[in-house]
Formats: sequence, structure tokens, C-alpha cells
Amino acid sequence: MKHGSPYNSPEARSILDAIRRIVQALRLSDRAAERQAGISGAQLFVLEKLAAAQGPLSVNELADATLTHQSSVSVVVQKLEQRGLVTRVRNTRDARRVELSLTPQARKLLRKAPQATQDKIISAINAMPPSQRKQLAKLLESLSQSLGGDAAPSMLFEDADDKSAVKSGARRRGRPRCVDR
Repeated sequence: MKHGSPYNSPEARSILDAIRRIVQALRLSDRAAERQAGISGAQLFVLEKLAAAQGPLSVNELADATLTHQSSVSVVVQKLEQRGLVTRVRNTRDARRVELSLTPQARKLLRKAPQATQDKIISAINAMPPSQRKQLAKLLESLSQSLGGDAAPSMLFEDADDKSAVKSGARRRGRPRCVDR
């Protein structure tokens, strides 16, 4: 690739650098959550949203709170439930509704956990003027679609087939590193 080709535009570099910084912040947050609390960044984000709720949430309500697809948040909730951090209880007034709540163990864990970076990103986006948010959403959606991103996205750094880092320590070792510089 020659210097000055359309692939080396300053805008492309600036965009990639911004994406790299965002991914790096998320990766560092994920590692801090694993190191300090023994859970993934996505699991921490879900626990934080459950803790902030005024009572139990359904999976759909939790998906709304995390700005995530229901199937993605359900995978994370299942892992948290297996670890004894979340309970599922059928609502006594509406048997169709299953409600999610934090366990005392989860509340204790949250006291020592770092803040999830996802909340910082959401706050930064919400601080933008509405026109900029719309433009950013449109541009990122266009970029995602051009990369073949049609499937429902999983929560950040939380794949359905990942094993807990606490159980095996293999999650980090088995994941390819994102290196593009």
C-alpha cells in the first residue's frame, strides 16, 4: 500500500485510533472486573443494572436497561445465576413473569468491583447533542453492516461459549488478542 492511498487517509486512522481506544478501555475494564471481582465486564454491567433497579427486573427489562438484545443478556444472567449471584423467581401475581434479583453475595461483590466502562460510554453518548447521537448511530450502523454485522450482538467480551475466568483461567489465554498496529 502506497503512502497517500485512500486507505491511509487521516480520517481512517483517526477513526481506527478512536475504536482502538474504546476497545482498549473496555478490555481493561473487563480485566479489572475479572481481577477484582472474579466476573467479566459484561457480568459486572448486568449486576450494576440489577442493583440500580427499584426492585426485581424481567430479562426483557434488564435487556432494556443494558441496551442489549434479550438473548445476549439472558446468556449473562444464566452464568450469574450458576455462580449464585442472581436469582430467578416467578412473580406471584403473574406466573408468566420471571423476575431477576441480586443475591447478598452479588451485593457484597459489587462493593469491591470497579465501575463498568459500559456506563461511562452510555453517559458520554447521552451527553452528546441529539443530532450527534443520531449521526454517530447511523455511521456506526453503516460501518457494522459493511463488515457483515447482521446478527444480534453479544454483550461486550461475553461470548456464549466462554468459560468463566475464575473457573479455568483459560478465557484470556484462549482468546486471540486484538492487535492491528
